Amino acid sequence: MRKPRVYYMATLPDGTVPRSADAGTPVNLADRIGEVIGHPNPCKNKWYDESPFSYFRAYHRLGEVLTDFWQWPARVFVVEPLGETGNWSPRHYRCRLLAHQVRVVEEIDAWQALGPHGREVDRLLTQDLAGHASRWAREYDTDPKGMERRITLWRLTGAQECNSGMNAEMWVMPFARDAHCKAAAMTVERLAIDTALDRTRAENASPGAQHYAARRAENLLHAVLLGERMGEYNLRPLRGTDLDPAAIAV
Repeated sequence: MRKPRVYYMATLPDGTVPRSADAGTPVNLADRIGEVIGHPNPCKNKWYDESPFSYFRAYHRLGEVLTDFWQWPARVFVVEPLGETGNWSPRHYRCRLLAHQVRVVEEIDAWQALGPHGREVDRLLTQDLAGHASRWAREYDTDPKGMERRITLWRLTGAQECNSGMNAEMWVMPFARDAHCKAAAMTVERLAIDTALDRTRAENASPGAQHYAARRAENLLHAVLLGERMGEYNLRPLRGTDLDPAAIAV
């Protein structure tokens, strides 16, 4: 017998459903745990966006709960869609369910939305990544021409023990889609790039160094997010260890 699906919704840190406040009808899940919430302005022509906030969007895969959200930190709640439910296309949106009424069951640890290694992804993104980006930018600006040569080799040249950087990057989203955490991968990608650029711009790094740091940040977070799923053959170029000074010296 198949277990019933569990559905999840992500909210802003204060518990507000995304888009609900912008629509002028804020809905807060944190204040309504254990209660049934009806949509304040449900769409009449199911299931279309008649306004910025036409229905509740729930997901039965935690790694996809950040779809159309792209923000972190966030909060995650288990919900039970009630009444009539729908989907734009069950074939193309398999993880999503649309409803006009939900019961808020409980709040769970938000890091689960970032995959099995979510704790590490969250720590890297919120605590360590800016420092890494600063270091990467300094290493680039110390020897821009030499670093560009090494980046070209890393990007284009694979080996028996590891893929090329370009090919490893190309496989990130297919692996994330198969693992049902594409939304998590896209979210950390955007946040990694923003974090690296904010830090390196503040430190007046060169444009080349900014781009290098942003790429390293994006790839490193993808490597942590997907863990051993991609295998060491792809993880090594994503981590970029062959670009670090210790590897270069060897």
